[in-house]
Amino acid sequence: MFERWVEETLRALPAFFRQRIDNVLFVVEDVPAPEVQRLHPGRLLGLYHGIPVPQRSLWHEGPTFPDEITLYKKNIEAVCRDEDELKRQIQQTVLHELGHYFGMDEAQMDAVEATWRKTSG
Repeated sequence: MFERWVEETLRALPAFFRQRIDNVLFVVEDVPAPEVQRLHPGRLLGLYHGIPVPQRSLWHEGPTFPDEITLYKKNIEAVCRDEDELKRQIQQTVLHELGHYFGMDEAQMDAVEATWRKTSG
């Protein structure tokens, strides 16, 4: 069910964003690995790993590995009281991590998330 809600979130993204996502792998893990947890103390809900779009070079040579967005299922479930809240938190976490992919700062991500909440009911 969790993975389906992630997929639904991605399909529901505004076309402007959806069409600009390229070579990104979405992964669902139960919890962060110990080494990730050491680098990011606290309850980590998601993590973006890659080179944000604005920092990429046209001259990059060699293999291009996909950027990766990982969602931590048990951590997300732990902060939600019910299914509706879980769906909203998945949406918010996906949007937040995509914000990192697009190179947005925290204020820009907050604005996108607020707009999403208004339009997705």
